[in-house]
Amino acid sequence: MISLKNKLYSLLLLTGLVAGLTACDNDDEPVTPPQPSLAVTAVAPSSGPVGTKVTITGTKFDTTPANNTVLFNTTPATVTAATATSLEVTVPAGATAGVISVTVGGVTAKSAASFTISDRAVVEVTGEIKANTNWTKDKLYVLKGFVYVTSGNTLTIEKGTIIKGAGKDADPTASGKGGALIVEAGAKVMAIGTAEEPIVFTSANDPGKRNYGDWGGVVLIGKAPNNRPGATAFEGGIRGTIGTGTAADDNSGTLQYVRIEFGGIALSATANSEINGLTLYGVGSGTVIDHVQVSYSGDDSYEWFGGTVNAKNLIAFRGFDDDFDTDWGFTGKVQYAVSLRDPQVADQSASNGFESDNYSPGEPATGPNNGLPLTEPTFANVSHFVTDKTPSTAPTPNGSGSYQSAMHLRRNTAISILNSVFVGAPEGLRLDGTATGTWKNAQDGKLDLRGIVLSNNLTAIVGKADITNDQATTYFNTAARKNEVKDMASLLLNTATFNLAAPNFLPQATSPLLAGATWEGKGADAFFTKELFRGAFGTTDWTKGWANWDPQNTIYK
Repeated sequence: MISLKNKLYSLLLLTGLVAGLTACDNDDEPVTPPQPSLAVTAVAPSSGPVGTKVTITGTKFDTTPANNTVLFNTTPATVTAATATSLEVTVPAGATAGVISVTVGGVTAKSAASFTISDRAVVEVTGEIKANTNWTKDKLYVLKGFVYVTSGNTLTIEKGTIIKGAGKDADPTASGKGGALIVEAGAKVMAIGTAEEPIVFTSANDPGKRNYGDWGGVVLIGKAPNNRPGATAFEGGIRGTIGTGTAADDNSGTLQYVRIEFGGIALSATANSEINGLTLYGVGSGTVIDHVQVSYSGDDSYEWFGGTVNAKNLIAFRGFDDDFDTDWGFTGKVQYAVSLRDPQVADQSASNGFESDNYSPGEPATGPNNGLPLTEPTFANVSHFVTDKTPSTAPTPNGSGSYQSAMHLRRNTAISILNSVFVGAPEGLRLDGTATGTWKNAQDGKLDLRGIVLSNNLTAIVGKADITNDQATTYFNTAARKNEVKDMASLLLNTATFNLAAPNFLPQATSPLLAGATWEGKGADAFFTKELFRGAFGTTDWTKGWANWDPQNTIYK
């Protein structure tokens, strides 16, 4: 027994000695620090109705979206984008309140707090808003017929609020007018959303049943100058007349992080009976407009009738007619604007990226204002994308007409467009007018095109009326203007540029569009950020987080 104990003691002593020697070995491999495990650290927003886009932040997510299983309580949601630390999902139909769980490779992590499914009370809005009024995101507002914010009153719309426009059949006056929000001269709208919670104006129809021109749109009317007689009626059956405003700094409020979807209703078969997605009559420079997306407009996406308002970060998505239409003496400034077209849909009037007029017919300058002020806005950093296939002048299969020009500049316009990119229209530039009108404006430098890139056109440059093709081409190609006609492949656009479901407009890292901008002439104005790139995008995607590329199927409730 004693001998056995001695042997055990010796064995233990030897083991300890070996362990001590091992601990002194300087050649040991370093200890690998513990790796992060699957975790959900944040969910934003923390509440919302079905259809809400939600960002889940955490660790150890799979970068392939389908390899992450996300449950809202017990209801699965589709992951639309994934990185190792972020998942983007949409609250699924049938979801109930509860924690959000993420499962990757058989391991599950849950949010610390529950996600709340919210339903909004519906408020019908008709007639006139004749007092200061607040709309809040806990309610859903439905516009029936024309709704006017009257002079002296302010409509304030909370971030995250949803407003739906009803169709003609819901007009309480039985006048066949679709829902529209019209902010009259002397009134204001304060619609200030955020990237996380934009304000949305959309169709009252159910997902999958929405269409161009389901409702009217948003109309702002101000007191800034225009070049038409004061008794000139508004288009689309809106009450009142344009007036003879002289307040260049007039303030109609703010539109910031706002989406306007499926507006542009046609009120009759006659010309100019439509309302655009966003219509601006004599709106002054005191008004703030930035981060606005107009989608599926049944007429123009944006139209300016006179006024001095400035804007930045505009999206025109899958419009029916023109993207950016300027008339009646508009003199404001716009920077960063992108248009993405559906090549299968164009209007009977022939759709353009820009359509710019002083007025019709434009000359001779007549009326109490002698045609002044000229339509003389300046746009910079614009991208216009129609197709990466061969352009066509044939009627579009799902529209009522054909595509025409990236820029149709006519009727004595003096518009300037700088550092911009136009791809896929049948014509790049159509310079159209008389020798004493549009052409003289170009020669005098009032109409100025600089830093323009045209690509993938059937005909890059066209002259019309008194302007010959050779004159238009010589003007565009003047070396000091730094304009170019380039092969599309050489632009090195993002491979998803024309993806209607999930576009990515950022040029490739070595794209020539990331350099070459010129800010001479009107570009020297302090309003413009002097970017190096041409087109609407450099290395930052300013559409991310608030734009919606699938409003047809988004659930708003």
